[in-house]
Amino acid sequence: RWMARPRTGAERFGLTYPGRLASFLPRAQIQSAFLFFSVRENCRLLDPAAMSAAKPVLYSYFRSSCSFRVRIALAWKGIDYDYRAVHLIKDGGEHHTPEYVARNPMHEVPTLEIDGHTLIQSTAIIEYLEESRPDLPKLLPSDPAARAIVRSMVETIASDTQPVQNLRVLKYLVRTLDRSDEEKQEWGRHWIANGLRGLECLLAKYAGKYCYGDQVTVADVVLVPQLYNASRFNVDMSEFPIIQRIAQELNELDAFKAAHPHVQPDCPEDLRTK
Repeated sequence: RWMARPRTGAERFGLTYPGRLASFLPRAQIQSAFLFFSVRENCRLLDPAAMSAAKPVLYSYFRSSCSFRVRIALAWKGIDYDYRAVHLIKDGGEHHTPEYVARNPMHEVPTLEIDGHTLIQSTAIIEYLEESRPDLPKLLPSDPAARAIVRSMVETIASDTQPVQNLRVLKYLVRTLDRSDEEKQEWGRHWIANGLRGLECLLAKYAGKYCYGDQVTVADVVLVPQLYNASRFNVDMSEFPIIQRIAQELNELDAFKAAHPHVQPDCPEDLRTK
């Protein structure tokens, strides 16, 4: 009688009132149970029917290279969307909150809500956009062999390069393995340069104006964000003349300009492109 609304899962177990359980449950168990029910309740709020009729929503962090990829793809295809910033640093990282984990159990960005679906992993999201909207500007060639070559370029960055220099790996190096900031920078610089060397060799065989011939492809979409990371880690780009030439061409395209980290809503003022 004392509660006018339906009780949540956490409330049914008394978890919003820790005092009720304090006499027989350790505090750690109460906190763990509260997190479980918070995630479960937030999952139940993701109504696919309501989402399918809504404008796409991109959960993004301005400096995330994976989010940068999806922003480029959305801009290239002319898909309007709402931007929801997920700060990866503030308060320990907003990507760890129960509400966000309900959307992305990997605790990562980006996440895209579109057509009633909640999609994670940047390359999977881009593939979905390509396949679900065949009338929009394409990012993959029609020839199967050409597609395979483009995808091999994509994986050179998305699988072999970016994952070993991303934020959670760098945090582990410093906090768990007790490496210095200088060693962290050298780690990132080494692996980025290693990946770009492999890509440069592929581009020597297949590049035209862009990574594969004269058509913008997913390879270009993943290249530019990786070069943003390369700049942050002070990678010597002089050994990558083909990559530098292609990047100059891509950076003149409107879709790539619109997706740049320094023009995003959550970009700090001191970094914002004037």
